[in-house]
Amino acid sequence: MKRAFFRFVVLTIMACGLGGCGYYAQSLKGHVEIMSARQSVAKLIDDPATPEPLRARMQAASAIRQFASDKLDLPDNRSYRSYVDIDRNFVTLAVFAAPEFSLAPRTWCFPVFGCVPYRGYFSQEAAAQQAATLKRQGFDVYISGITAYSTLGWSSDPLLSTMFRQGETWLASVVFHELAHQRVYVPGDSAFNEAFAVAVEVTGVQKWLRAAGNAEGLRRYEAERRRDEEFRALLAKTRGELAGIYGGPGSTEQKRAAKAAAVDRLRQRYRQMRDSRWDGYRGYDAWIDAPINNAKLAATSVYSDRVPAFLRLFDLCSQDYPRFYAAVRRLGALDKSRRDEALRSARTCG
Repeated sequence: MKRAFFRFVVLTIMACGLGGCGYYAQSLKGHVEIMSARQSVAKLIDDPATPEPLRARMQAASAIRQFASDKLDLPDNRSYRSYVDIDRNFVTLAVFAAPEFSLAPRTWCFPVFGCVPYRGYFSQEAAAQQAATLKRQGFDVYISGITAYSTLGWSSDPLLSTMFRQGETWLASVVFHELAHQRVYVPGDSAFNEAFAVAVEVTGVQKWLRAAGNAEGLRRYEAERRRDEEFRALLAKTRGELAGIYGGPGSTEQKRAAKAAAVDRLRQRYRQMRDSRWDGYRGYDAWIDAPINNAKLAATSVYSDRVPAFLRLFDLCSQDYPRFYAAVRRLGALDKSRRDEALRSARTCG
């Protein structure tokens, strides 16, 4: 479920500087530390002193990066051509928040990049402090560890050691996703941006696996996608139930009890589905067993609700990436109030 990627607000941070502006200062410090530790992927491959496991990872990453530009028409720039071992499990922590009786996420707004439904922190202590502040204000809060972050091309984003933890297919998905944001990004519309990037990620990974003749890898990837779609459908059902509870009659205590019951039903449905359909696959157990609240449910919806519409648009564009990107840019130029309906009702590539 790690579909959140911290959009790093470089221009705002530069304008703010190191003096004051505490949030931006910690972001700038973390960013500078990563950027100063970059090593060239090409040099790591060529250096005889590079350990063989690291060389193999760099060779795979280099091939994936070139495939992105050659076959997916993604930017051919310096992003993901360097590497940093960050020696921790996550590069940043994203803090999501939503009201106790609403699934609308709290947003934070920044120059250039617009409003986003999370705040990212390099510091675990700072993330915890922000979460505590939001909780005192009455928000549901969710903190998610993030394996990659992006400057949307404002600087040369490096590959991070966290991006290699789940194999080459995961690495390809992250690289394709992040580079898609460099191709099209609409300030202030995270749901549009993330669903578009997921569509590029999914179609790109499929194309990459087919090009490699990796039929078994493609089979596993499609099975993972089906599970993910089924899991997200369960979450959508629960969000619908909760929306009815929050918008309906009842006292605060009655709504709290109904909210808890809806979460319990989600857990029961998940376990029934897992045990009857997934042949013992338990990859979502940790997510389900941890606390579930509005912030956590809202975070998942940002990255999934519009993906089917973008995949359909990709097919309408004859699976031609330049045409697809042009169509997405045209949609992105529309007023936000018209954008979603135009995406849903599209009958041609545009």
